[in-house]
Amino acid sequence: MDVFPELSLAEAEREIDAHIFSRSPEADHEAKLLRVTQALSLLGDPHRELDIVHVTGTNGKTSTSRMMESLLRAHGLRTGLYTSPHLTTLRERIMIDGAPLAQEDLIRLWQRVAPVIHAVDQASQHRGGPRMSFFEVLTVLGFVAYADAEVDVLVLEVGIGGLRDATNVADGRVAVLTPMALDHDKYFTGGLPGIAHEKSGIIKPGATVVSALQRDEASQVIVAAAAARGASVFWEGAHLSVESRRVVPSGQVVSLRTAARNYRDVFVPLHGEFQAQNALIALAACETFLGAGVPRGLHLPAVARGFAGATSPGRLEVVSAEPTVIVDAAHNPHGIAALADTLRESFAFDRTYGVVAVLADKDAEGILTGLSGIIDEVVITQTRSHRAADAEVLAARARVVFGEHRVRVAATVPDAIQLATRLAEDADGEAGVLVAGSITLVAEARRHLQETHLPRTVDAAMVAAAGEHADAAGGADDAVGAGDAGEPGNVPA
Repeated sequence: MDVFPELSLAEAEREIDAHIFSRSPEADHEAKLLRVTQALSLLGDPHRELDIVHVTGTNGKTSTSRMMESLLRAHGLRTGLYTSPHLTTLRERIMIDGAPLAQEDLIRLWQRVAPVIHAVDQASQHRGGPRMSFFEVLTVLGFVAYADAEVDVLVLEVGIGGLRDATNVADGRVAVLTPMALDHDKYFTGGLPGIAHEKSGIIKPGATVVSALQRDEASQVIVAAAAARGASVFWEGAHLSVESRRVVPSGQVVSLRTAARNYRDVFVPLHGEFQAQNALIALAACETFLGAGVPRGLHLPAVARGFAGATSPGRLEVVSAEPTVIVDAAHNPHGIAALADTLRESFAFDRTYGVVAVLADKDAEGILTGLSGIIDEVVITQTRSHRAADAEVLAARARVVFGEHRVRVAATVPDAIQLATRLAEDADGEAGVLVAGSITLVAEARRHLQETHLPRTVDAAMVAAAGEHADAAGGADDAVGAGDAGEPGNVPA
């Protein structure tokens, strides 16, 4: 590529990555939409070419988005998926047809975007403002990439909030609201109603909203926002529900009721009641998108393939065996509570050893308290993030929650994992290791374990193949109207 004539593709990617992440995090939230709008205008407004499902919430955004993308792709659409953060490469944030943006495309598109970013930086600094933040730059790059790829649908996850988020320059004709809870105290004001007000900002005039079950304070704000914008709302509980679920070794089998139909015995290769809820919201949102605002029952073999192919890296993910090591990106009390329930339900460990690190701006006491009931001993550490809480300070808090004898400290994430796995190997009975408390912790842990252990991830190929076989065998399961009981999905033995 001309812009990096002396570099390999990998070296060029590292240069781009280093430039983007040298930029400061978002700070002046009121002005970022102006900068993103200016940059996109100079690039021909690529976001206006895209058909968008916009996703926000406090927990479950990424898993829901990933399941939605997989379902839409299984129905024959060319898909874009924008999520954050990434665990291995920046290109994971900009997915096209289920794969990270190709290195060649990243470098080619960066040549188009970089001069515009520079121009907007200069204009902002001339006004006394900052350069574009790394998330603003990534959002602009993502819109350019999706328009360039001519995707049929973009599943667009917000970075934080909604109303003032960089992604909110775009208009989603479907707005998806996952469960809302207290988080990011420095960003939101007004408690849960303030959070709901911010997140309801993605609801655009005439859009259709699909919402998970919310607390009353949040649902009242959502109802008012939707009414003011002439948007219709489909609610978990009133219009859709998880009718049943049963745990299987590689995930769960669920029966889901939507506004369009019932879907019986569908395999979801993800653990936990919260993932069944995420699957429900993802399915209902796909029905709404494909039905142009009116939920449309979907083709059952395609639904089976879409769910079977869904992954959620870093969300209750088994990444190593002997001993079993599970990583989970839960980083607030609400997420930790869901993790605790799922760990008890899906993994029968006699003893569990934890590796915990948190970011300094998170609710450390709430996270530690939530983990104390499921972890027998905890190894406190800190990640390389500049936002990481100091390990010794966090360990002092952990001793108050866990007690002195249940807390150990390790200086680095690899050291912590090595200590926890050694403890698990030496334990009597079945022992496992749980890594949780920070997304940056999960990223570092996954990299270390992939370098030192054989990865152990869910393989849904058998179920996907079964779905393809059923699809080829006959079209009797074509989508039908509301109230149809549906047929059993393809369930692994």
